[in-house]
Amino acid sequence: MQKLFLVTGAAGHLGGTIVRQLEKDGVLTRGLVLPGEAAPQGDHVTCVEGDVRKKDSLRPLFEGIQGYETYVIHTAGIVDISEHVSPTMYDVNVNGTKNIIDLCREYQVKRLVYVSSVHAIPEKKSLEVMREVTRFSPDWVVGGYAKTKAEATQAVLDAVAQGLDAVVVHPSGILGPYDNAGNHLVQMVRDYVNGKLPACVKGGYDFVDVRDVALGCLTAAEKGKTGECYILSNRHYDVKDVLRIAKSVSGGRKLPVLPIWMAKGAAPLLGFIAKVRKQRPLYTKYSLYTLSSNDRFSHDKATSDLGYRPRDLYQTIRDTVSWIRKRKVTTPT
Repeated sequence: MQKLFLVTGAAGHLGGTIVRQLEKDGVLTRGLVLPGEAAPQGDHVTCVEGDVRKKDSLRPLFEGIQGYETYVIHTAGIVDISEHVSPTMYDVNVNGTKNIIDLCREYQVKRLVYVSSVHAIPEKKSLEVMREVTRFSPDWVVGGYAKTKAEATQAVLDAVAQGLDAVVVHPSGILGPYDNAGNHLVQMVRDYVNGKLPACVKGGYDFVDVRDVALGCLTAAEKGKTGECYILSNRHYDVKDVLRIAKSVSGGRKLPVLPIWMAKGAAPLLGFIAKVRKQRPLYTKYSLYTLSSNDRFSHDKATSDLGYRPRDLYQTIRDTVSWIRKRKVTTPT
């Protein structure tokens, strides 16, 4: 039976990279994009417009799948580094996921892969390694984005208990090329390469290549165990190390490194600078919290079950800088 992949958020960084990989592999793919978004192109790719908040708008994505072995990879969501849950973020991340669950049941797809986040996993003390858990609650995590991903993840696992074949993946901080959707970490590298990043912040996180996460999602669709969660992480890198790699491949000036306490004090100024430049602020109360939080994630389970092996971040930054430069040349000013 021919395989068919339905990818929500196909215009996003991760969703677009998954579609790119499926096209490379010659796999029949349907992507969901918001009205007006640029749709991925390919000989094996078709895209439909819809909004995960509106269930009926999603039906064209699912219609006519009889006779195919259909997998759904749900990447669509709002990534927000603000502290609180906005109504729109909740509607997209939680209610949108529930709509996808309902349609996966109705159209009897073979498997749903839900892209959650490591932020949905309750944080442990600084020296403890975090592994996959089996229960999620917004009350156990910090930040609006984390709370919505925790609630949505639990909704997926509840659906598994009711008979849905689904697998959950938890990426860490995604970096890499092919970003047309405004990834915050790619924005940081872009701002640095373009000489627009005013300062570096002390701290870091677990950064992972978008292409490794995309392959992890596809492998989870094929090899993941029903109802299981898989962390798709890499390892900790300081922000200054990320920018040092960017400097080594692109040039650039050395930036002042602000301690977290100073960055918190400077956040209003940095936010003002970002506003003047018509950009999103990179440093908010929540993003600064994240850079000092425990990011000791183990991807041993994904390595064992899925053959997941993330690449070195040097390659990720090198390819990201190359992508940024190509975009700067090909995008009209």
